[in-house]
Amino acid sequence: MTVAASAAAVLPLHQGFTSGVSAMPTPPPFAALSGMGTDPASVRRRVEAMERLLEGLLPIPGTNKRVGLDVILDLIPVGGSLIGAGLGSYLAWEARNLGMPRSAIARMAGNIGVDALLGAIPFVGAIPDYFFRSNTRNLAIIKRWLDKHHPAGAMLDAPPVRRPPLQGSSPR
Repeated sequence: MTVAASAAAVLPLHQGFTSGVSAMPTPPPFAALSGMGTDPASVRRRVEAMERLLEGLLPIPGTNKRVGLDVILDLIPVGGSLIGAGLGSYLAWEARNLGMPRSAIARMAGNIGVDALLGAIPFVGAIPDYFFRSNTRNLAIIKRWLDKHHPAGAMLDAPPVRRPPLQGSSPR
């Protein structure tokens, strides 16, 4: 018995792995995860989560302001700004996959560039980067485009409106 045959006898077959016999194609292993679709609602959830990570990860004690990974990375000289720009470019990549116009993607790239230049100033660059939130600006560009071109997936950012009770019904 060969090593491969003995391993196949002991180990169960993993999804997508076949023992040389062609089988029906299996879905990619991460397709079952929620939010991994290409539909506009899934893209909206992903870009909102990335923006939250980059711009609003931690609260600043004593204020109602939040600071994200983008500002924290700017405390690392040179490399931190480049890493932050790379993470921020994910939003532009998702915008390109949505089919957004090049002008919107260019504007997003400009926001990322300004953010990277401000953050490139060692240590002090985190301060202007805190006030110029490029990822929040890019999220707004994506949301505006999604709301216009995919209105079924539009989500209101305002809290729900409380409706008055119907006439003739008893109050709760």
